[in-house]
Amino acid sequence: MTTIRKHVPTAARLFLGLVFTVFGLNFFLHFLPMPAAPPRAAAFGGALFASGYLFPLLKATEVAAGLLLLSGFFVPLALAVLAPIVINIVGFHLFLEPSGLPLPLVVLAAELFLAWTYRAAFAPMLHLRTPLREKATVAEAPRSVRLAA
Repeated sequence: MTTIRKHVPTAARLFLGLVFTVFGLNFFLHFLPMPAAPPRAAAFGGALFASGYLFPLLKATEVAAGLLLLSGFFVPLALAVLAPIVINIVGFHLFLEPSGLPLPLVVLAAELFLAWTYRAAFAPMLHLRTPLREKATVAEAPRSVRLAA
C-alpha cells in the first residue's frame, strides 16, 4: 500500500505536466484537431484570441509550467501559476461548454491533490501577517555569499 501512495504524487504531477505541455504546444503547432465550440464558447475564445497577446501568453505559460511539472523542478511554483488557469478552464467548461467538463475536473482534482501534497511549501503564504525580514547579517548569509564578501 505504501508503494502506491509513494507513486501517486509523481503520477499526478506527470499527468498534469503532460496535459498542460501537450495542450499548450497544440496552440502553437496544431497537431490535435479541435472540435467546433458552441456559439458562446466560440465568442469567448474569439475575444481572447482577438486581443492578440492573451492566448500566446497563456499557452506559453501552460507549456513552461507543464515542463516544470514534468521535470520535477519548482513544482510548487508551477502549481501556483497553474491554479488560476485551472479555475478558468473549469469555469469555461462549466458555463460555456459542459460536454468537455470531465477532463477539466480530473485536472482540478490533480491540482488540488498536488497542492495538498506540497502544502508545506504553501504554508508561509497562508499566514495572516508576515513580518518583513531584516537584512541578513554576514553570519546568516549563505556560505557562497560570505566567500564573495
